[in-house]
Amino acid sequence: MNKQQLFEQIQKKRSFLCVGLDTDSKKIPEHLLETHDPIFSFNKEIIDATAEFSIAYKPNLAFYESLGSQGWESLEKTVMYIRSRHPEIFIIADAKRGDIGNTSNLYARAFFERLDFDAVTVAPYMGEDSVKPFMTYNEKWVILLALTSNKGAFDFQFLQDEKSGDKLFESVLKTSQTWGTTENMMFVVGATKAEKLKEIREIVPEHFLLVPGVGAQGGSLQEVAKNGMNSKCGLLVNSSRGIIYASNDVDFAEKAQEAAQTIQQEMEELLKEGNLLD
Repeated sequence: MNKQQLFEQIQKKRSFLCVGLDTDSKKIPEHLLETHDPIFSFNKEIIDATAEFSIAYKPNLAFYESLGSQGWESLEKTVMYIRSRHPEIFIIADAKRGDIGNTSNLYARAFFERLDFDAVTVAPYMGEDSVKPFMTYNEKWVILLALTSNKGAFDFQFLQDEKSGDKLFESVLKTSQTWGTTENMMFVVGATKAEKLKEIREIVPEHFLLVPGVGAQGGSLQEVAKNGMNSKCGLLVNSSRGIIYASNDVDFAEKAQEAAQTIQQEMEELLKEGNLLD
């Protein structure tokens, strides 16, 4: 999926919602534990309930890897299900990979060929050669960690270079633009750092940003849109727990649908305010 197609989906669905499939076997409704594949059964119902309001899904791989081969099978089935039932939806592997070029090449092969994701989150710490292998695939995306929503972001990401005056996350944004384009690179910027989005937009005005941290982590959707929206929206705002765990009972899918629709309605108003809808 290219940038224009992504924007067209945002306009069509009047939404820039990404639903995080952080599916924990200890949190899903008990009645699903009796099914052959509880993780996939949960994901399937969440997807069907929220797809009309969602632009993207983002499985966090830790929740699947923790279950070994069974978890990988659930993940693969989830991606295949989205592809078959909702082919217009953008699928992100929240993998946070980052290794030497040869290893990154195999990670890229796994996520873009074997599992057919549209994008993968990548850590930039090892530099250009660890990121480039992900960019050799047509209409596939790297989503580079820039400014994250966790408290530990302050340990390194705000360290300032004495010569340039840039903070580390600013250096990441500036340097990485020589590695890719607005058609194959996005950046992760946490919603809990929404006040920094205006500064970030001065550095990367045209790139899409993946913004976690809205909802359970306390980020403000209004502030994210105010400071981060551009002429193509340029935002994929993720909500995980606030949607998929809106209920832990038999009505979990219905409650997830209601939660997703509530966010979509707010996003629609923000898109209208930004003159991005007809």
